Amino acid sequence: MHWIDLSIVVVYFAIMLLIGFWFHRKNNNTEDYFVGSRQMTKWHLGLSVVATDVGGGFSIGLGGLGFVMGLAGSWILFTGLIGAWLTAVVLIPKVHKTGLANGLQTFPEILKHNYGKTVALAAAIISAIGYMGFTASQVLAGAKLTSATFVGVNIPEAVLIMGAIAVVYTALGGIKAVIYTDTVQWIILLSGLSLVGVPYALKALGGWEAAKLFLSAEMLQLSNVKISTLINWTFSIIPIWFIGMTLYQRIFAAKSAKEAKRAWFIAGLFEYPFMAFLGVFLGMLAKAAFASGIIPAAEMAMADNESAMPLMLKHVLPIGALGLIMAAYFSAILSTADSCLMAASGNISRDLFNYKKSKNALKVVQWMTLIIGILAIAVALYVPSVLELMLLSYGFMVSGLMAPVLGFLLFKKPSRKAAIASMIAGSATLLVLQITGFRLPWELDAVVPALSLSLLLMLLVQMMGQKD
Repeated sequence: MHWIDLSIVVVYFAIMLLIGFWFHRKNNNTEDYFVGSRQMTKWHLGLSVVATDVGGGFSIGLGGLGFVMGLAGSWILFTGLIGAWLTAVVLIPKVHKTGLANGLQTFPEILKHNYGKTVALAAAIISAIGYMGFTASQVLAGAKLTSATFVGVNIPEAVLIMGAIAVVYTALGGIKAVIYTDTVQWIILLSGLSLVGVPYALKALGGWEAAKLFLSAEMLQLSNVKISTLINWTFSIIPIWFIGMTLYQRIFAAKSAKEAKRAWFIAGLFEYPFMAFLGVFLGMLAKAAFASGIIPAAEMAMADNESAMPLMLKHVLPIGALGLIMAAYFSAILSTADSCLMAASGNISRDLFNYKKSKNALKVVQWMTLIIGILAIAVALYVPSVLELMLLSYGFMVSGLMAPVLGFLLFKKPSRKAAIASMIAGSATLLVLQITGFRLPWELDAVVPALSLSLLLMLLVQMMGQKD
Protein backbone atom coordinates (compact mmCIF):
# COMPACT_ATOMS: atom_id res chain seq x y z
CA MET A 1 0.00 0.00 0.00
CA HIS A 2 1.30 3.44 -0.97
CA TRP A 3 2.22 5.82 1.84
CA ILE A 4 -0.61 8.19 0.83
CA ASP A 5 -3.21 5.42 1.22
CA LEU A 6 -1.67 4.33 4.49
CA SER A 7 -1.74 7.91 5.75
CA ILE A 8 -5.46 8.22 4.99
CA VAL A 9 -6.22 5.07 6.98
CA VAL A 10 -3.98 6.09 9.89
CA VAL A 11 -5.51 9.57 10.06
CA TYR A 12 -8.98 8.03 10.04
CA PHE A 13 -8.13 5.73 12.96
CA ALA A 14 -6.60 8.67 14.86
CA ILE A 15 -9.80 10.68 14.39
CA MET A 16 -11.93 7.81 15.72
CA LEU A 17 -9.75 7.51 18.82
CA LEU A 18 -9.89 11.27 19.39
CA ILE A 19 -13.69 11.13 19.20
CA GLY A 20 -13.61 8.40 21.83
CA PHE A 21 -11.48 10.60 24.12
CA TRP A 22 -13.79 13.58 23.49
CA PHE A 23 -16.95 11.77 24.54
CA HIS A 24 -15.06 10.10 27.41
CA ARG A 25 -14.84 13.58 28.94
CA LYS A 26 -18.55 14.21 28.31
CA ASN A 27 -19.87 11.04 29.97
CA ASN A 28 -20.93 11.76 33.53
CA ASN A 29 -22.90 8.58 34.26
CA THR A 30 -24.22 5.34 32.74
CA GLU A 31 -27.27 7.21 31.39
CA ASP A 32 -24.88 9.17 29.17
CA TYR A 33 -22.74 6.12 28.38
CA PHE A 34 -25.50 3.67 27.39
CA VAL A 35 -28.45 5.74 26.08
CA GLY A 36 -26.98 9.17 25.27
CA SER A 37 -29.32 11.01 27.68
CA ARG A 38 -32.26 9.81 25.51
CA GLN A 39 -32.00 12.69 23.03
CA MET A 40 -31.07 10.96 19.75
CA THR A 41 -32.99 11.82 16.54
CA LYS A 42 -34.08 9.73 13.53
CA TRP A 43 -31.22 10.30 11.10
CA HIS A 44 -28.45 9.67 13.60
CA LEU A 45 -30.32 6.63 14.92
CA GLY A 46 -31.31 5.29 11.50
CA LEU A 47 -27.81 5.47 10.06
CA SER A 48 -26.37 4.09 13.29
CA VAL A 49 -28.79 1.14 13.20
CA VAL A 50 -27.97 0.19 9.61
CA ALA A 51 -24.24 0.78 10.14
CA THR A 52 -24.37 -1.53 13.16
CA ASP A 53 -26.47 -4.22 11.50
CA VAL A 54 -24.69 -4.31 8.14
CA GLY A 55 -21.27 -3.19 9.32
CA GLY A 56 -17.96 -4.69 8.33
CA GLY A 57 -19.04 -8.28 8.74
CA PHE A 58 -21.94 -8.05 6.33
CA SER A 59 -19.92 -5.81 4.02
CA ILE A 60 -17.19 -8.41 3.72
CA GLY A 61 -19.73 -11.26 3.92
CA LEU A 62 -21.88 -9.77 1.16
CA GLY A 63 -18.83 -9.57 -1.05
CA GLY A 64 -18.21 -13.25 -0.39
CA LEU A 65 -21.84 -14.09 -1.22
CA GLY A 66 -21.64 -12.06 -4.43
CA PHE A 67 -18.43 -13.88 -5.35
CA VAL A 68 -20.12 -17.28 -4.92
CA MET A 69 -23.85 -16.71 -5.58
CA GLY A 70 -24.11 -13.47 -7.52
CA LEU A 71 -27.16 -11.21 -7.27
CA ALA A 72 -29.16 -13.76 -5.26
CA GLY A 73 -26.89 -13.16 -2.27
CA SER A 74 -28.73 -9.84 -1.81
CA TRP A 75 -31.75 -11.69 -0.36
CA ILE A 76 -29.90 -12.00 2.95
CA LEU A 77 -30.52 -8.28 3.61
CA PHE A 78 -34.13 -8.40 2.43
CA THR A 79 -34.74 -10.17 5.73
CA GLY A 80 -33.16 -7.13 7.40
CA LEU A 81 -35.70 -4.85 5.72
CA ILE A 82 -38.58 -7.04 6.95
CA GLY A 83 -37.15 -7.20 10.47
CA ALA A 84 -36.61 -3.44 10.70
CA TRP A 85 -40.10 -2.52 9.55
CA LEU A 86 -41.82 -5.18 11.67
CA THR A 87 -39.96 -3.92 14.72
CA ALA A 88 -40.94 -0.32 13.99
CA VAL A 89 -44.63 -1.22 13.91
CA VAL A 90 -44.89 -3.93 16.58
CA LEU A 91 -42.07 -3.47 19.11
CA ILE A 92 -40.91 0.14 19.32
CA PRO A 93 -44.15 1.80 20.58
CA LYS A 94 -44.37 -0.49 23.60
CA VAL A 95 -40.67 -0.75 24.38
CA HIS A 96 -39.90 2.98 24.15
CA LYS A 97 -42.82 3.90 26.41
CA THR A 98 -41.84 1.30 29.01
CA GLY A 99 -38.16 2.23 28.82
CA LEU A 100 -38.79 5.92 29.29
CA ALA A 101 -41.21 5.39 32.19
CA ASN A 102 -38.86 3.04 34.05
CA GLY A 103 -35.43 4.38 33.13
CA LEU A 104 -34.41 1.21 31.26
CA GLN A 105 -31.09 1.06 29.41
CA THR A 106 -30.63 -2.56 28.28
CA PHE A 107 -32.56 -5.41 26.67
CA PRO A 108 -32.59 -7.71 29.73
CA GLU A 109 -34.09 -4.86 31.76
CA ILE A 110 -37.22 -4.94 29.60
CA LEU A 111 -37.47 -8.69 30.28
CA LYS A 112 -36.99 -8.07 34.00
CA HIS A 113 -39.84 -5.57 33.88
CA ASN A 114 -42.13 -8.20 32.30
CA TYR A 115 -40.88 -11.45 33.85
CA GLY A 116 -38.63 -10.80 36.82
CA LYS A 117 -34.96 -11.09 37.73
CA THR A 118 -34.33 -14.75 36.76
CA VAL A 119 -35.35 -14.28 33.13
CA ALA A 120 -33.30 -11.08 32.92
CA LEU A 121 -30.17 -12.82 34.22
CA ALA A 122 -30.54 -15.66 31.72
CA ALA A 123 -31.05 -13.13 28.93
CA ALA A 124 -27.95 -11.19 30.00
CA ILE A 125 -25.79 -14.31 29.72
CA ILE A 126 -27.19 -15.34 26.32
CA SER A 127 -26.94 -11.83 24.91
CA ALA A 128 -23.42 -11.20 26.22
CA ILE A 129 -22.10 -14.45 24.72
CA GLY A 130 -23.80 -13.77 21.41
CA TYR A 131 -22.53 -10.22 21.14
CA MET A 132 -19.01 -11.21 22.11
CA GLY A 133 -19.08 -13.63 19.16
CA PHE A 134 -20.53 -10.95 16.92
CA THR A 135 -17.80 -8.52 17.98
CA ALA A 136 -15.25 -11.19 17.11
CA SER A 137 -16.75 -11.50 13.62
CA GLN A 138 -16.26 -7.77 13.02
CA VAL A 139 -12.67 -7.90 14.24
CA LEU A 140 -12.07 -10.85 11.90
CA ALA A 141 -13.63 -8.90 9.01
CA GLY A 142 -11.23 -6.05 9.68
CA ALA A 143 -8.34 -8.49 9.88
CA LYS A 144 -9.17 -10.01 6.49
CA LEU A 145 -9.41 -6.55 4.99
CA THR A 146 -6.09 -5.51 6.53
CA SER A 147 -4.29 -8.71 5.54
CA ALA A 148 -5.54 -8.47 1.95
CA THR A 149 -4.39 -4.88 1.46
CA PHE A 150 -1.28 -4.47 3.64
CA VAL A 151 1.74 -6.47 2.48
CA GLY A 152 3.42 -8.43 5.25
CA VAL A 153 0.51 -8.31 7.73
CA ASN A 154 -1.01 -11.72 8.42
CA ILE A 155 -4.52 -12.30 9.79
CA PRO A 156 -3.53 -12.93 13.46
CA GLU A 157 -1.49 -9.71 13.52
CA ALA A 158 -4.34 -7.83 11.85
CA VAL A 159 -6.83 -9.20 14.40
CA LEU A 160 -4.75 -7.74 17.21
CA ILE A 161 -4.45 -4.35 15.48
CA MET A 162 -8.15 -4.01 14.59
CA GLY A 163 -9.29 -5.36 17.94
CA ALA A 164 -7.14 -2.93 19.91
CA ILE A 165 -8.47 0.12 18.04
CA ALA A 166 -12.12 -0.92 18.32
CA VAL A 167 -11.89 -1.85 22.00
CA VAL A 168 -10.09 1.29 23.21
CA TYR A 169 -12.31 3.64 21.18
CA THR A 170 -15.54 2.04 22.43
CA ALA A 171 -14.47 1.67 26.07
CA LEU A 172 -13.75 5.39 26.22
CA GLY A 173 -16.61 6.96 24.26
CA GLY A 174 -19.85 5.14 25.02
CA ILE A 175 -23.07 5.29 23.01
CA LYS A 176 -22.77 8.96 21.96
CA ALA A 177 -19.41 8.30 20.34
CA VAL A 178 -20.87 5.19 18.74
CA ILE A 179 -24.03 6.80 17.31
CA TYR A 180 -22.49 10.05 16.08
CA THR A 181 -19.51 8.36 14.47
CA ASP A 182 -21.78 5.68 12.98
CA THR A 183 -23.55 8.42 11.03
CA VAL A 184 -20.28 9.62 9.53
CA GLN A 185 -18.96 6.08 9.04
CA TRP A 186 -22.03 4.97 7.12
CA ILE A 187 -21.86 7.99 4.80
CA ILE A 188 -18.18 7.24 4.17
CA LEU A 189 -18.94 3.58 3.46
CA LEU A 190 -21.89 4.14 1.12
CA SER A 191 -20.25 6.96 -0.84
CA GLY A 192 -16.85 5.26 -0.90
CA LEU A 193 -18.15 1.98 -2.29
CA SER A 194 -20.62 3.45 -4.77
CA LEU A 195 -18.65 6.48 -5.99
CA VAL A 196 -15.12 5.07 -5.84
CA GLY A 197 -15.09 1.27 -5.58
CA VAL A 198 -17.62 0.37 -8.27
CA PRO A 199 -16.50 2.87 -10.97
CA TYR A 200 -12.80 1.94 -10.71
CA ALA A 201 -13.56 -1.78 -10.68
CA LEU A 202 -15.71 -1.45 -13.81
CA LYS A 203 -13.04 0.64 -15.49
CA ALA A 204 -10.38 -2.00 -14.80
CA LEU A 205 -12.65 -4.72 -16.21
CA GLY A 206 -13.54 -2.73 -19.33
CA GLY A 207 -17.13 -2.01 -18.33
CA TRP A 208 -20.09 -4.10 -17.19
CA GLU A 209 -20.57 -5.86 -20.53
CA ALA A 210 -16.98 -7.06 -20.43
CA ALA A 211 -17.30 -8.12 -16.76
CA LYS A 212 -20.40 -10.21 -17.50
CA LEU A 213 -18.35 -12.42 -19.83
CA PHE A 214 -16.59 -13.84 -16.78
CA LEU A 215 -19.81 -14.52 -14.82
CA SER A 216 -22.15 -17.48 -15.20
CA ALA A 217 -25.80 -16.93 -16.13
CA GLU A 218 -26.88 -18.11 -12.67
CA MET A 219 -24.91 -15.33 -10.99
CA LEU A 220 -27.04 -12.75 -12.78
CA GLN A 221 -30.32 -14.22 -11.53
CA LEU A 222 -32.08 -13.41 -8.25
CA SER A 223 -33.48 -16.95 -8.24
CA ASN A 224 -30.03 -18.50 -7.77
CA VAL A 225 -30.69 -19.39 -4.13
CA LYS A 226 -32.00 -22.49 -2.36
CA ILE A 227 -35.25 -22.41 -0.40
CA SER A 228 -33.40 -23.83 2.61
CA THR A 229 -30.96 -20.89 2.49
CA LEU A 230 -33.83 -18.40 2.53
CA ILE A 231 -35.39 -20.24 5.48
CA ASN A 232 -32.08 -20.18 7.36
CA TRP A 233 -31.63 -16.46 6.77
CA THR A 234 -35.23 -15.76 7.78
CA PHE A 235 -34.90 -17.65 11.08
CA SER A 236 -31.53 -16.07 11.89
CA ILE A 237 -31.94 -12.44 10.85
CA ILE A 238 -35.57 -11.26 11.15
CA PRO A 239 -35.83 -12.20 14.86
CA ILE A 240 -32.57 -10.43 15.73
CA TRP A 241 -34.41 -7.14 15.26
CA PHE A 242 -36.65 -8.10 18.17
CA ILE A 243 -33.92 -9.22 20.57
CA GLY A 244 -30.78 -7.24 19.66
CA MET A 245 -29.29 -5.41 22.63
CA THR A 246 -27.72 -2.85 20.28
CA LEU A 247 -31.18 -2.05 18.91
CA TYR A 248 -32.83 -1.71 22.32
CA GLN A 249 -30.10 0.74 23.36
CA ARG A 250 -31.01 2.89 20.37
CA ILE A 251 -34.74 2.63 21.07
CA PHE A 252 -34.10 3.80 24.63
CA ALA A 253 -31.75 6.54 23.34
CA ALA A 254 -34.41 7.95 20.96
CA LYS A 255 -35.92 11.34 21.69
CA SER A 256 -39.40 9.86 21.12
CA ALA A 257 -41.10 6.71 19.87
CA LYS A 258 -41.93 8.51 16.61
CA GLU A 259 -38.25 9.33 16.03
CA ALA A 260 -37.29 5.70 16.71
CA LYS A 261 -39.92 4.34 14.29
CA ARG A 262 -38.77 6.68 11.54
CA ALA A 263 -35.18 5.68 12.20
CA TRP A 264 -36.04 2.01 11.74
CA PHE A 265 -37.84 2.71 8.45
CA ILE A 266 -34.74 4.59 7.25
CA ALA A 267 -32.49 1.72 8.31
CA GLY A 268 -34.60 -0.86 6.48
CA LEU A 269 -34.41 1.01 3.18
CA PHE A 270 -30.65 1.45 3.41
CA GLU A 271 -30.25 -2.27 4.07
CA TYR A 272 -32.36 -3.28 1.08
CA PRO A 273 -31.95 -2.44 -1.70
CA PHE A 274 -29.01 -0.05 -1.24
CA MET A 275 -26.39 -2.04 0.68
CA ALA A 276 -27.68 -5.46 -0.38
CA PHE A 277 -27.05 -4.95 -4.10
CA LEU A 278 -23.97 -2.78 -3.66
CA GLY A 279 -22.22 -5.45 -1.56
CA VAL A 280 -22.99 -8.43 -3.80
CA PHE A 281 -22.26 -6.42 -6.96
CA LEU A 282 -18.75 -5.71 -5.72
CA GLY A 283 -18.37 -9.41 -4.97
CA MET A 284 -19.44 -10.23 -8.54
CA LEU A 285 -16.91 -7.75 -9.90
CA ALA A 286 -14.27 -9.45 -7.74
CA LYS A 287 -15.24 -12.79 -9.35
CA ALA A 288 -14.77 -11.26 -12.80
CA ALA A 289 -11.49 -9.65 -11.71
CA PHE A 290 -10.14 -13.03 -10.60
CA ALA A 291 -11.28 -14.78 -13.78
CA SER A 292 -9.75 -12.05 -15.96
CA GLY A 293 -6.40 -12.14 -14.15
CA ILE A 294 -6.65 -8.76 -12.39
CA ILE A 295 -6.37 -10.62 -9.09
CA PRO A 296 -3.27 -12.84 -9.43
CA ALA A 297 -4.02 -16.55 -8.98
CA ALA A 298 -1.19 -16.84 -6.44
CA GLU A 299 -2.82 -14.25 -4.16
CA MET A 300 -6.29 -15.78 -4.50
CA ALA A 301 -4.90 -19.24 -3.72
CA MET A 302 -3.89 -17.98 -0.27
CA ALA A 303 -7.22 -16.22 0.37
CA ASP A 304 -10.90 -17.17 0.56
CA ASN A 305 -14.14 -15.91 -0.99
CA GLU A 306 -14.53 -13.17 1.61
CA SER A 307 -11.05 -11.81 0.84
CA ALA A 308 -11.63 -11.56 -2.92
CA MET A 309 -13.27 -8.14 -2.87
CA PRO A 310 -10.53 -6.43 -0.80
CA LEU A 311 -7.93 -8.05 -3.09
CA MET A 312 -9.70 -6.67 -6.16
CA LEU A 313 -9.85 -3.18 -4.69
CA LYS A 314 -6.15 -3.31 -3.92
CA HIS A 315 -5.38 -3.97 -7.58
CA VAL A 316 -7.86 -1.64 -9.30
CA LEU A 317 -7.88 1.51 -7.16
CA PRO A 318 -5.38 4.33 -7.75
CA ILE A 319 -3.28 5.94 -5.05
CA GLY A 320 -5.48 7.83 -2.61
CA ALA A 321 -8.66 6.07 -3.66
CA LEU A 322 -7.50 2.82 -2.06
CA GLY A 323 -6.94 4.61 1.23
CA LEU A 324 -10.40 6.15 1.04
CA ILE A 325 -12.12 2.83 0.32
CA MET A 326 -10.18 1.07 3.07
CA ALA A 327 -11.27 3.81 5.49
CA ALA A 328 -14.84 3.18 4.32
CA TYR A 329 -14.62 -0.50 5.12
CA PHE A 330 -12.88 0.09 8.42
CA SER A 331 -15.71 2.52 9.17
CA ALA A 332 -18.26 -0.24 8.73
CA ILE A 333 -16.27 -2.63 10.85
CA LEU A 334 -15.85 -0.18 13.71
CA SER A 335 -19.50 0.87 13.55
CA THR A 336 -20.59 -2.71 14.28
CA ALA A 337 -17.79 -3.75 16.61
CA ASP A 338 -18.29 -0.74 18.89
CA SER A 339 -22.05 -1.32 19.19
CA CYS A 340 -21.64 -5.02 19.93
CA LEU A 341 -19.04 -4.29 22.57
CA MET A 342 -21.39 -1.78 24.16
CA ALA A 343 -24.16 -4.38 24.18
CA ALA A 344 -22.10 -7.13 25.79
CA SER A 345 -20.67 -4.69 28.33
CA GLY A 346 -24.14 -3.52 29.33
CA ASN A 347 -25.39 -7.08 29.67
CA ILE A 348 -22.64 -8.09 32.07
CA SER A 349 -22.09 -4.91 34.08
CA ARG A 350 -25.70 -3.75 34.47
CA ASP A 351 -27.78 -6.89 34.11
CA LEU A 352 -25.57 -9.66 35.46
CA PHE A 353 -23.54 -7.92 38.19
CA ASN A 354 -25.84 -4.92 38.78
CA TYR A 355 -23.01 -2.37 38.85
CA LYS A 356 -25.48 0.40 37.98
CA LYS A 357 -25.85 1.05 41.72
CA SER A 358 -22.12 1.35 42.32
CA LYS A 359 -20.49 4.76 42.86
CA ASN A 360 -17.88 3.79 40.28
CA ALA A 361 -20.40 2.31 37.84
CA LEU A 362 -19.08 4.18 34.80
CA LYS A 363 -15.48 3.07 35.36
CA VAL A 364 -16.61 -0.53 35.96
CA VAL A 365 -18.55 -0.50 32.67
CA GLN A 366 -15.55 0.84 30.75
CA TRP A 367 -13.23 -1.80 32.20
CA MET A 368 -15.85 -4.47 31.42
CA THR A 369 -15.93 -3.27 27.81
CA LEU A 370 -12.15 -3.64 27.68
CA ILE A 371 -12.22 -7.20 29.08
CA ILE A 372 -14.99 -8.36 26.73
CA GLY A 373 -13.11 -6.85 23.81
CA ILE A 374 -10.01 -8.86 24.69
CA LEU A 375 -12.09 -12.05 24.80
CA ALA A 376 -13.61 -11.20 21.41
CA ILE A 377 -10.12 -10.76 19.96
CA ALA A 378 -9.22 -14.22 21.26
CA VAL A 379 -12.28 -15.74 19.54
CA ALA A 380 -11.44 -13.96 16.26
CA LEU A 381 -8.01 -15.60 16.26
CA TYR A 382 -9.53 -19.08 15.99
CA VAL A 383 -12.56 -18.72 13.66
CA PRO A 384 -12.05 -18.71 9.85
CA SER A 385 -15.33 -17.34 8.41
CA VAL A 386 -16.83 -13.91 9.12
CA LEU A 387 -20.35 -14.69 7.88
CA GLU A 388 -20.44 -18.09 9.57
CA LEU A 389 -19.48 -16.60 12.94
CA MET A 390 -22.03 -13.80 12.53
CA LEU A 391 -24.91 -16.16 11.72
CA LEU A 392 -23.91 -18.51 14.55
CA SER A 393 -23.95 -15.60 17.01
CA TYR A 394 -27.31 -14.46 15.63
CA GLY A 395 -28.69 -18.00 15.89
CA PHE A 396 -27.59 -18.44 19.50
CA MET A 397 -29.25 -15.21 20.63
CA VAL A 398 -32.40 -15.70 18.56
CA SER A 399 -32.95 -19.27 19.77
CA GLY A 400 -32.88 -18.22 23.40
CA LEU A 401 -34.41 -14.76 23.38
CA MET A 402 -37.08 -14.45 20.69
CA ALA A 403 -39.80 -16.44 22.51
CA PRO A 404 -39.89 -14.32 25.70
CA VAL A 405 -40.05 -11.13 23.61
CA LEU A 406 -43.08 -12.46 21.72
CA GLY A 407 -44.48 -13.47 25.10
CA PHE A 408 -44.63 -9.94 26.49
CA LEU A 409 -45.86 -8.58 23.16
CA LEU A 410 -48.71 -11.08 22.80
CA PHE A 411 -49.86 -11.82 26.35
CA LYS A 412 -51.12 -9.43 29.02
CA LYS A 413 -49.63 -11.62 31.75
CA PRO A 414 -46.65 -13.43 30.21
CA SER A 415 -45.51 -16.50 32.14
CA ARG A 416 -42.09 -16.48 33.78
CA LYS A 417 -41.98 -20.29 33.62
CA ALA A 418 -42.79 -20.21 29.92
CA ALA A 419 -40.03 -17.68 29.28
CA ILE A 420 -37.39 -19.70 31.18
CA ALA A 421 -38.41 -22.99 29.54
CA SER A 422 -38.25 -21.48 26.07
CA MET A 423 -34.87 -19.83 26.67
CA ILE A 424 -33.25 -23.00 28.00
CA ALA A 425 -34.72 -25.20 25.27
CA GLY A 426 -33.79 -22.88 22.43
CA SER A 427 -30.19 -22.13 23.48
CA ALA A 428 -29.47 -25.72 24.56
CA THR A 429 -30.84 -27.19 21.34
CA LEU A 430 -28.72 -24.91 19.20
CA LEU A 431 -25.56 -25.63 21.20
CA VAL A 432 -26.09 -29.40 21.10
CA LEU A 433 -26.64 -29.38 17.34
CA GLN A 434 -23.59 -27.17 16.76
CA ILE A 435 -21.26 -29.08 19.08
CA THR A 436 -22.25 -32.51 17.77
CA GLY A 437 -22.17 -31.34 14.17
CA PHE A 438 -25.52 -33.00 13.53
CA ARG A 439 -26.55 -32.51 9.90
CA LEU A 440 -30.18 -31.48 9.52
CA PRO A 441 -32.25 -32.47 6.49
CA TRP A 442 -32.62 -30.05 3.56
CA GLU A 443 -29.44 -28.21 4.66
CA LEU A 444 -31.28 -26.34 7.40
CA ASP A 445 -29.26 -24.51 10.07
CA ALA A 446 -29.52 -25.42 13.75
CA VAL A 447 -31.41 -22.17 14.47
CA VAL A 448 -34.50 -23.48 12.64
CA PRO A 449 -35.36 -26.38 15.01
CA ALA A 450 -33.94 -24.52 18.03
CA LEU A 451 -36.16 -21.46 17.56
CA SER A 452 -39.17 -23.59 16.59
CA LEU A 453 -38.87 -25.65 19.79
CA SER A 454 -38.41 -22.50 21.88
CA LEU A 455 -41.55 -20.87 20.46
CA LEU A 456 -43.58 -24.06 20.89
CA LEU A 457 -42.57 -24.43 24.53
CA MET A 458 -43.36 -20.78 25.22
CA LEU A 459 -46.86 -21.24 23.86
CA LEU A 460 -47.55 -24.58 25.61
CA VAL A 461 -46.32 -23.51 29.05
CA GLN A 462 -48.13 -20.18 28.76
CA MET A 463 -51.40 -21.97 27.92
CA MET A 464 -50.99 -24.48 30.76
CA GLY A 465 -50.39 -21.64 33.19
CA GLN A 466 -53.59 -19.93 32.14
CA LYS A 467 -55.58 -23.13 32.73
CA ASP A 468 -54.21 -23.63 36.27
